[in-house]
Amino acid sequence: MNYRLTTAVAALALAAAACGSGASTGAPASSGPVKLAVWIMDGSVTQDLLKTFETRYEAAHPNVNLDLQIQAWDGIGERVTAALASTDAPDVIEVGNTQVAQYAASGGVTDLTAKVADLKGEDWLPGLAQPGNIDGKQYGVPWYAANRVVVYNKGLFTKAGIDTPPKTRDEWLNITEKLNKGGNQGIYLPGQTWYALAGFVWDEGGDLAVQEGDKWRGALDTPQALAGMDFYKSLQALGKGPKEADEANPPQHEVFAQGKTAQIIAVPGIAARVLEVEPKLKDKMGFFPIPGKTPDKPGAVFTGGSDLIVPAAAQHQDEAYEVIKELAGEQFQTELAKAMSFVPNRTSLASVLSGDEGTAAMAVGAAVGRATPNTPNWAAVEATSVIKQYMTAVLTGADPATEAKKVSDSVTTTLNSGS
Repeated sequence: MNYRLTTAVAALALAAAACGSGASTGAPASSGPVKLAVWIMDGSVTQDLLKTFETRYEAAHPNVNLDLQIQAWDGIGERVTAALASTDAPDVIEVGNTQVAQYAASGGVTDLTAKVADLKGEDWLPGLAQPGNIDGKQYGVPWYAANRVVVYNKGLFTKAGIDTPPKTRDEWLNITEKLNKGGNQGIYLPGQTWYALAGFVWDEGGDLAVQEGDKWRGALDTPQALAGMDFYKSLQALGKGPKEADEANPPQHEVFAQGKTAQIIAVPGIAARVLEVEPKLKDKMGFFPIPGKTPDKPGAVFTGGSDLIVPAAAQHQDEAYEVIKELAGEQFQTELAKAMSFVPNRTSLASVLSGDEGTAAMAVGAAVGRATPNTPNWAAVEATSVIKQYMTAVLTGADPATEAKKVSDSVTTTLNSGS
């Protein structure tokens, strides 16, 4: 999944090595089938599903031979940057949804705005569509999504007399307090889980940063953002999560597997990792969307996932678009969602997940999902960990307004560097 961002900007020297084996042949259609190179990220699709797609597509398009290449996430930023700068680029590339702004800034990505209606873009998940849209132009086509939900221990809920998951934030706080007894913790929420904080900030009408003309301003010091941080502080206090660490330190699935934690905030796929540690929890885990302020709307969540792009240097633009159209179309989206437990790119396809509790809960949140600020410099903000440091400071007693002003100033400086 594809929260990785990279700031590589000087990878021209890698172009020949990175792109030579993965690019279009450039042969005209009259000389035989066009060979289309498509980069797919490791973990996005099963080999069986990819082979099924390849066979079906080539049968329907005898003028095309697909060269589907699996790419590792490690170092992908440098390889994509090199590909976009080359004259021998792949035809289609899967990229993390929050990476599109960085790549589009290079000028090496094809503008697909004219294709949005054909792709039923009015139905796209906002957390995938928005990052792919830069200055009103659509460069990234949403492919699939994943986001966080609440994973809970059904046994601890029953023991506490809780029959149904909460629908609002206030209910969530109330039941979490009830669960926080008898040696159990109502929720394990480390102090630096900033993606969860972002959702609470968005629910309040705030944001992490806002664009003003051609500049960006950090916005964690607004009243709305401070209200989001206040809710995070209240929820975090109902568990024993460390205030100075994120969900990876220690890995929260290991904490949950001990059977004394009622809830964690995570993608549903974490259940498999919990069972690796404690198989006895099989069939004892439930899932529900992160609650919102009112029962009619779930809480906002950060939407991770992937978009598909066409390099401007790709030599078969029309054929590349047709491949994207199939990958983003209803048939493959349905197959992908069922095979990988991902959320499809369209809100109208959420019903295909109805038999999977975790993924269905994820789809509910994805319908109101958001992405990080749509600027190439957001990766640099994440690299500084200033938001994590801000959260720890507030949770350990520092004045929220003072700390929020500090972090907002830092974000402003980082986002406008080089502009």
